[in-house]
Formats: sequence, structure tokens, C-alpha cells
Amino acid sequence: MDINDARAALTVFGFVCFIGIALWAYSGRARKGFDEAALLPFSEDDLPVPDAGRQTKEGNKNG
Repeated sequence: MDINDARAALTVFGFVCFIGIALWAYSGRARKGFDEAALLPFSEDDLPVPDAGRQTKEGNKNG
């Protein structure tokens, strides 16, 4: 077995892994988890933005 046989085997192994991941990603079992993950940015409550770097008339009473 020379280096070219090893390269060919590694290429076939990588392709089989790619096909497996693609089939898993588009399977019906994974869809529920992906749909929940897609909605995560919209499920959080509106949090107040910290006032770091913002200057207001009331907040700037140092002098």
C-alpha cells in the first residue's frame, strides 16, 4: 500500500462522512431541533441595553 492508496481511502472516508452528515442534517428527526434553534434569538425577553459609553444630562454630573 503506497501513499496514493492511503489518499484515496481517506478521500472516500471523507466523502462517506460528508454524505452521512448531510443525510442527518436533512432528516426529519433533526428538523425539530433545528427549528427550535432557529427561533432562539426571538425567544428572549427584551433586555435593557447597558448605558456604557452613553452620556446624558442626568448621568454626567461630575463637574
